[in-house]
Amino acid sequence: MQMAELSLLPSVGQQPDAIVVADGTSCRHQIRDGAQREAVHVAVLLARQLQA
Repeated sequence: MQMAELSLLPSVGQQPDAIVVADGTSCRHQIRDGAQREAVHVAVLLARQLQA
């Protein structure tokens, strides 16, 4: 979390409309816990786009 707080979480917070992609489970949990945002796995993002 200390590393995420240096640049990742502030960047995510500055882009409220951006889709956040993180392939690692722990990365997605840290983003959810630290920025209160959903991060999705790239495969999930692609599946959603194909369904749209």
